[in-house]
Amino acid sequence: MDACIRKAKKWQKEMKRLRTILLDCGLTEEVKWRQPCYTLEKHVVVLISGFKEYCALAFFKGALLKDASRILVAPGPNSQTVRQIRFTSEREIVEMEPVLKTYLQEAVTAEKAGLKVTKNPKLIIPQELQKKWEAVPELKTAFAALTPGRQRAYVLYFSAAKQSKTRESRIEKYTRRILNGKGMSD
Repeated sequence: MDACIRKAKKWQKEMKRLRTILLDCGLTEEVKWRQPCYTLEKHVVVLISGFKEYCALAFFKGALLKDASRILVAPGPNSQTVRQIRFTSEREIVEMEPVLKTYLQEAVTAEKAGLKVTKNPKLIIPQELQKKWEAVPELKTAFAALTPGRQRAYVLYFSAAKQSKTRESRIEKYTRRILNGKGMSD
């Protein structure tokens, strides 16, 4: 675990402080995705991440938390489940420790109860992709065989383009990857 924290040169003090708080909450410490990860009965509850501008506690089922202090942030515009609490100094962590422990206890309680985040599973497939499926039926089959996360990533990326021509170009660019069963960044 120390090796993970040493790699995050900019946020070592902050990550050590967060680690101390997390270990006091009775979670099991592991390394997953090259990051300090804290689990309950093999289920990820929270992890510590270091970024350029901040370090963060990322709650895997953060969307379930009440967020009474209004400090949770979605890591991206399409995040459905994970929520972060971001820090830019050790002092912030020290000041927020009682609040952090409350959030951690709530996350542990949700995990013990087996609560699940209700995701928005309905994807709106762009017309350009539907047309491509008509022209290349095996593409539709290959797309359906992808994991839901990979399908979602492709649909969001294709749909983000404002012009139909750009959507068509993106679909064309990734057709081979989809046919090979690959995600956008595999």
